[in-house]
Amino acid sequence: MDQHFETIRGDLPGSDWRIKVLRLRGTRPDSAPTTYLQAALHGDEVPGVATLHVLAARLRSLHARGDVFGDIVIVPVANPIGLSQSLAGEPTGRYDLSNRMNFNRDFPLLPGPDPSILLADDAPVTASMRLKARLVRLMLPAELVLDLHCDEQSLPYVYLHEALWPACRDLLAAMPSDVALLWKDDGGAAFEEAALAPWLRSGADLSGRTVATVELRGRSDVSPAFAAADAAGLMRFLAGRGVVAGDGPADWDGPVAPLDNVEMIRAPRGGIVLYHCDIGDRVASGDRVATILFDPAADDGAVDILVPQAGLVLSRRDQRILRPGEDVMKIVANGPSATARPGPLES
Repeated sequence: MDQHFETIRGDLPGSDWRIKVLRLRGTRPDSAPTTYLQAALHGDEVPGVATLHVLAARLRSLHARGDVFGDIVIVPVANPIGLSQSLAGEPTGRYDLSNRMNFNRDFPLLPGPDPSILLADDAPVTASMRLKARLVRLMLPAELVLDLHCDEQSLPYVYLHEALWPACRDLLAAMPSDVALLWKDDGGAAFEEAALAPWLRSGADLSGRTVATVELRGRSDVSPAFAAADAAGLMRFLAGRGVVAGDGPADWDGPVAPLDNVEMIRAPRGGIVLYHCDIGDRVASGDRVATILFDPAADDGAVDILVPQAGLVLSRRDQRILRPGEDVMKIVANGPSATARPGPLES
C-alpha cells in the first residue's frame, strides 16, 4: 500500500494542511472498479476514521496475497481543518469557524469528469475551498465513491441519489444499513453531489457506479467492535463489486424513502429536551416523542412535541439543550412531510 500526503496551502503563512492518501494498486485494474473511500469530512464525525483504520489493515493482507483486483484510494481523514477545530475543548468540525460554511457544502459541481477546470492550488480562495477541490480531484477517477459520516444518535443509514436506486441496494445489505434515503435535484453541493454531478450533467451511463453518503450510527459509536463490523461491511460490498476477493452481501429489504418523507421534528421553544422514544422505535401519528422544558419548575413550563405522522425514529440529537427551531429528531414516515423543504435535510 502506497502512502503519500497532499498539501493544502493554508490561509496564512505557516498554516498549511496535509491529507494522508493511501493507494492500493489492483491486479486487474482494467476489469475491476476503482474505489474511493473517505472519512471525517465533518471533522467531529470520527466513526469512519476508526473503520478505515481497520479496513486498511485488512486490505493490506489481501493485497499481499494478490486478492485486491481494483485500485483503491483511502483518505482516512478528509478534513484536517475541521478535525483541528475546537471551542473551549469541544470539537466543532461541522462548520468552518472562519466563515461558518458547512464543510460538506459548496463543493465544485463539474459538468463532466474533467479535473482541469477545478480550482488551481494557488487560487485566491480559502483553504477549505482548496481542500474541497483537492478531494474532488482525488475522487474523480473512481467508480465507487463512499463518504463515511455519522449522525448524532442514530441508526445506520445511507443517502443515495434516486438514479442509483435500486442498483446500489447491495451497499445497504453489505454494511448493513437500516434505511435508504433518496435525494434528487438539489444535494446542497455536498461531496456526494460533486461525486455524481459530472456523470448526471453529461448524461453518462451510471451502470456500475456507486456514490453514497454512509452514516455510521452516532458520533459516540466509536469502538473496536463497531469499527470491525463496519470494515467487514465495506469488505462485503467491495467483494460483491469485484474489487477484492471474498463473499458479497445477501439481499436487502429495508425501508426506502425520499427525503420529502422524512419528518424533521423541530423544537417549538428553546430549553431542555426530554425524549419519550429512542432511535429505532416505531411511533404512531400523534405520539408524544419529546418534551421541551422552556421554564423549568413552572406549572406550565413544558411543551410536548407530537409526531405528525407514523414512522421510524431514525436519529435524534445528542445535545439536550436546544434553541427554538433547532432539529430534535428525524422520523422516516410513509408519506411526504407537510413541512418538507427543498434541498438537503440539514444545513
